[in-house]
Amino acid sequence: MEQERLALLRAEIDAQLKEIESIYGKLEERKRKRGKAAVESLGYQLHNLYCAFEDLFKIVAATFENHIEDKNRYHLELLKRMAIPIEGVRPALLSQKNYTLLDNLRSFRHFFRHAYSYELDERKVRIVLEDAVKLSELYEIDVKSFLDSL
Repeated sequence: MEQERLALLRAEIDAQLKEIESIYGKLEERKRKRGKAAVESLGYQLHNLYCAFEDLFKIVAATFENHIEDKNRYHLELLKRMAIPIEGVRPALLSQKNYTLLDNLRSFRHFFRHAYSYELDERKVRIVLEDAVKLSELYEIDVKSFLDSL
């Protein structure tokens, strides 16, 4: 990979990691609160967290392979693609463990976006939050490994 393109990729990834960290900061503030508004706020930030990770995936895809056939399954296909290495193109961005945690977060994001007439179940939101916390301890290892392998 040419130096200029690699430098741009690293800068875009770094900027996106800062966005992800900002959302984790908001989750940390909100997770101690209780009540309906607190659950909705947590849900919104969990939704935003997956969107920020997906923006990271789009950066990688745009740099290397930016073409997904099935537009109806775009979000799932983009996530799956990040967990597989593409021989001669790029290493995998995600470990299998992080793929699973992010898939749970993706599913929640989909529900959150389409749950216009539903109340969020605090127990379920807290389960998704647990996965997000686990992910916070692991995702940077995957990104560092990915960048080191380029």
